[in-house]
Amino acid sequence: MLARMTSEPEQQIGVGTQDAFQRLWTPHRMAYIQGENKPSGPGADDGCPFCSIPEKSDEDGLVIARGEHVYAVLNLYPYNGGHLMVVPFRHVADYTELDEAETAELAEFTKRAMRALRTASGAHGFNIGMNQGGVAGAGIAAHLHQHVVPRWGGDTNFMPVVGHTKVLPQLLADTRAMLAAAWPV
Repeated sequence: MLARMTSEPEQQIGVGTQDAFQRLWTPHRMAYIQGENKPSGPGADDGCPFCSIPEKSDEDGLVIARGEHVYAVLNLYPYNGGHLMVVPFRHVADYTELDEAETAELAEFTKRAMRALRTASGAHGFNIGMNQGGVAGAGIAAHLHQHVVPRWGGDTNFMPVVGHTKVLPQLLADTRAMLAAAWPV
C-alpha cells in the first residue's frame, strides 16, 4: 500500500506536500476554460476562429483537408487523439442553413474523416455529432461544425473518469500530418 494514503481529504497549502499522486498538468485547457479564441459576437467578423482558420496554412490552422464548401480541422481542445471537426467555409449557425452542396460535402467529408482515422490510427468506433446552440453545448455556436471523435476499446480508462484528465499521446501538429497523409481523395 502507498504511504500516506488516506480516505480523508487533506487541505493543501501552497505547493502542497508530497503524496501518492502523480500530477499531470494540462495548462492548454485553461485557454479553453477562459474563453480564449471564442468569438466576441455571432458574426463572421466577430473573431470567429472557424472563419479565420482557412486563411492560415494547413499546418498553422491544423487543417487536414479542404473541399469546395467545407474543410476538416483538428480540434484544438480534443476529447481524444485525432478528434477533428468538419466545418463549412460559410459562416452559418444552424444545420438547416446549409444548402444542398454544403450538406452533401459535409457528409462526404465525415465519411472521409472516418476512413482516414481508421487508416491512420486504427479507430474502432466514432462519436459523431453537432451541438446546435449554446444551450446544447456548442462552444462556438455561431459557426456550425460537426465533431468526429475516434474511439478505441478501453479508451475510457481511469484518467478521464477519476482524474478528469485526458492524456493525448501525440502533438496536434503530428496528428494533423498523419491524418492529412491518410485522407482519402
